[in-house]
Amino acid sequence: MSFFEISSRVIELSQQAMRNARPQFEKIEQIQEYNQNKMLRAFQQCGVSESHFADSTGYGYSDRGREVLDQVYAYAFGAEDAIVRQSFQSGTHALTVALFGILRPGDTMLSVAGIPYDTIRSVIGIEGNYSGSLKDFDIHYDEVPLLDGKVDYECLKNKLLSHPKMAYIQRSRGYSLRDALTIADIKRISALVKEISPSTIVMVDNCYGEFVEKLEPTQVGADLMAGSLIKNAGGGIAPTGGYIAGRSDLVEICSYRLTTPGTGRELGATISTKREMFMGAFNAPHITGEAMKTAVFASSLFKLMGYGVSPDTDAQRGDIVQAILLKNEENLIAFCEGIQSGSPVDSYVTPVPDDLPGYDSKVIMAAGAFTLGSSIELSADAPLREPYAVWMQGSFNFHSGKTGVMLAADKILNRRTV
Repeated sequence: MSFFEISSRVIELSQQAMRNARPQFEKIEQIQEYNQNKMLRAFQQCGVSESHFADSTGYGYSDRGREVLDQVYAYAFGAEDAIVRQSFQSGTHALTVALFGILRPGDTMLSVAGIPYDTIRSVIGIEGNYSGSLKDFDIHYDEVPLLDGKVDYECLKNKLLSHPKMAYIQRSRGYSLRDALTIADIKRISALVKEISPSTIVMVDNCYGEFVEKLEPTQVGADLMAGSLIKNAGGGIAPTGGYIAGRSDLVEICSYRLTTPGTGRELGATISTKREMFMGAFNAPHITGEAMKTAVFASSLFKLMGYGVSPDTDAQRGDIVQAILLKNEENLIAFCEGIQSGSPVDSYVTPVPDDLPGYDSKVIMAAGAFTLGSSIELSADAPLREPYAVWMQGSFNFHSGKTGVMLAADKILNRRTV
């Protein structure tokens, strides 16, 4: 650690944290190797070649590289089909295209794991008063409230008796302390949905969950899923974009919403990003494993320091996010300052809490990323309110991620607020 000033106490704790985390690292590395070989096989099976990296222009008709990229993701996700586009502006945008693609006036969207993440609420129409929401189109919303932070399966059974058009599963935790849903959870939910209401479409918000386990939601009963390429699925290399994957008929319908009915996926030039999107896909399983190891290390270290962590060091993980309960505002700010100081970009910047639309308290964010907003790169954010939890995720590689976490721990110890 000669490059950074880190106290001997943090170095000592980090050594113990590494010993405690080693069993989980071995499990993560097995998943990492499996998924990396799966992605390698996807590239080979789909015949990826140098010619597929070339740009297209205008309407983008007969863009062979774009078509092959779709096939690569479909193979890696165990899905019938996929559309992967730079024109998806975010994970929320990909989810929105899927929701509007599938749902029609009079349909009901049932959220099975409590209220969804903040940015999708305005899309649904349950927060704010935005023109063009699902509510504006007479699409109804219902939810299954969490029971002690878990999916309430008895309530879900009752809700399914009304045969909603869609059962919507948010895999990651969002700004909550509930566990992320594992593949086993998604399999159980999907089986229950199909048992009681076979026509209901199971859709998964898969953000932060890709390549965390050996299987994806589309391999255990989900009909459709969507996510972002500046999270796990883009491998830290794709500069923008998102995907929708699942049943071929549903993916086709979503493509009509993305462009126009009739032209669908055949339309859309891919300009200046295709090589990076292929590289990102290939790198995705590896960087996801590195982010998971960083999260496990953070959990292990801060647990030794006396803080609450979620998930625990040895827990089964459904996403790359690590929540740490830091007890007070000063610790939370210090943590984010430490993460920022351990970033490769804008390390000299000091993050400060500020007001953000849609939040009832100030929010602090730390992110020194090569791609703006990329949360597969090391980052952390939190609202300044009880229980003063911070949500940390990402890291290009475990080595630099570990250093960032240690710098965050050192910042807290130096403030003597533990």
